[in-house]
Amino acid sequence: MAKAEAKKATPKKAAAKPKVEKKEKKAKKEKDPNAPKRGLGSYMFFAQAKRGEVKAKNPTYGLGEIGKELGAMWKALGDKEKSKYEDMAKKDKERYEKELAKYKAKK
Repeated sequence: MAKAEAKKATPKKAAAKPKVEKKEKKAKKEKDPNAPKRGLGSYMFFAQAKRGEVKAKNPTYGLGEIGKELGAMWKALGDKEKSKYEDMAKKDKERYEKELAKYKAKK
C-alpha cells in the first residue's frame, strides 16, 4: 500500500509551454548630435545643487540612497524655496526653445 500512496503523491509533470516568439524591435531613431539639449526640470536643478551636500553628510550612501534623500528633501521643501528652482527651470526651458528654433531654422 505504501507504493500506491507514493505514486499518488508524486506531482504530475507540467504541460510544456508553447514558445513565444519575440517581436522584432523597431530601429531607434538616431539623435542629431547638433540638436539642443532639453531644459532641466526644477527638481533636477535642486538635485544638482544639493547632491554634494548630501554626499558629504553621508559618504557611505550609494546612488539610490542619495536619490531617496534628495527626494525627501525636495518633498519637504516649501513653495518659497522651490520657486527659486522653478525659475531656473523656466529660464532653461526658454533657452531650449530659442536654441530649438535656431536649430530648426538651419535644418
